[in-house]
Amino acid sequence: MIDHEVRVYRSDELLPREEQLAWKIAEVAAEHLEPTPEVTDMVINRVIDNAAVATASLGRAPILAARSQAEAHPVSRGGAGATVFGSPERTSPEWAAWANGVAVRELDYHDTFLAAEYSHPGDNVPPIVAVAQHLGLGGAELLRGVVTGYEVQVDLVKGISLHAHKIDHVAHLGPSAAAGIGTLLGLPAETIYQAVGQALHTTTATRQSRKGEISTWKAHAPAFAGKMAVEAVDRAMRGQTSPSPVYEGEDGVIAWLLDGPDARYTVPLPAAGEARRAILDTYTKEHSAEYQAQAWIDLARRLGSERPELRDPERVRSVVLHTSHHTHHVIGSGSGDPQKYDPAASRETLDHSIPYIFTVALQDGAWDHVASYAPERAGRPDTVALWRKVTTAEDAGWTRRYHAVDPAEKAFGGRVEIELVDGSRVVEEIAVADAHPLGARPFARAQYVAKFRALAAGVLADEEVERFLDVAQRLPELSPAELSGLTVTPLVDALTTHPVAPGIF
Repeated sequence: MIDHEVRVYRSDELLPREEQLAWKIAEVAAEHLEPTPEVTDMVINRVIDNAAVATASLGRAPILAARSQAEAHPVSRGGAGATVFGSPERTSPEWAAWANGVAVRELDYHDTFLAAEYSHPGDNVPPIVAVAQHLGLGGAELLRGVVTGYEVQVDLVKGISLHAHKIDHVAHLGPSAAAGIGTLLGLPAETIYQAVGQALHTTTATRQSRKGEISTWKAHAPAFAGKMAVEAVDRAMRGQTSPSPVYEGEDGVIAWLLDGPDARYTVPLPAAGEARRAILDTYTKEHSAEYQAQAWIDLARRLGSERPELRDPERVRSVVLHTSHHTHHVIGSGSGDPQKYDPAASRETLDHSIPYIFTVALQDGAWDHVASYAPERAGRPDTVALWRKVTTAEDAGWTRRYHAVDPAEKAFGGRVEIELVDGSRVVEEIAVADAHPLGARPFARAQYVAKFRALAAGVLADEEVERFLDVAQRLPELSPAELSGLTVTPLVDALTTHPVAPGIF
């Protein structure tokens, strides 16, 4: 890896194009490299993972709304169109990227990478697949494009914090998806450079979408970034240019949206000829909740099973989760969001409330992507009573481990201290989720397949489950015709039972 120093340049300073971060990203994307077997295997895992969580969300309102928008846009000229999860129709690729992006993100249940910034790198897959299907490309090209999308997003996330300035993390997704599409299409660095700049410029937004009463836009935000990436590449291919230097300019993203004119960042990117392995640094979710909640769910399930008295609010005086700065301030009591303790809060809000999540996992000894968020579950009196006794506290040690570079040291959990009414105390800790590569039960192909089967149960016919798994696991060798099989057709079309109100389209 090469560490690239990035800073702001005044307009009267010379910054050659070849020294700009967007150009260096473009060079990575323009190089034709075959993925390693290990990386190929993980791409297949994540394609299965994305389809699993999309399948589980097919009947949810945001997915149906996004799908109906997509279906209102016929296949654009110049291609065969792209498939949409749950739909019998093909549509224009940017709208397929939109609808599938919402389906993948809705349940907050797919892969994650956390460093200086937060991300769900699997969000790169829908726009890259949509373009591949539309233009009749095969599995080998798709594989290379997805590998680039993961590489660029992970490397940006390692180097540049967005949340510190309340910019949403999808500002790293627009450039990475554009770069991945560039690799997919075999575009030259000049074209990818322009697309990366346009994609970044159009996908910067505030983090209010993940603050307070969280709305359905939380799932739409990454889908919008993917849609913008498709459009940015299209414009760049037609010879259109973008703001430059988009990162380093004195009126650019870093100068005005991030650390300001004196900022300096270090962004690692692969050297020429170096294998793109960033996807191997990422990790998926066993549970449908914010990633920082994954380890806490595992700990709470175990404690609730081993110590039943901890489920009873009349026997518990307080529960304090000592954890990282991010967990405390974003999904913990340090956020200052009263909605995180509101039984009537939206599902999107509850999946960003670690006090709620820990309480339910503790009481139920389990976690379910539907039942654990049901209004009647959130409003249960004994749950509400215990929930309001759960707080978080920032711990410097866990914050340090959260930001650690060494994978063996990096951790997303913490230490729980439970004080009971009788004066006794329970103290336990957990560093990583059970499904993490260093956890008690790391995910491998069998676990990804099992997750797909579990989430598809009752939604897809058995033969459809087997069909999709066969296609996905042959991804590198898929012909253009077979690539259209990377979608799912449910037993019942949810739009027929839950019609969506008409919009403009």
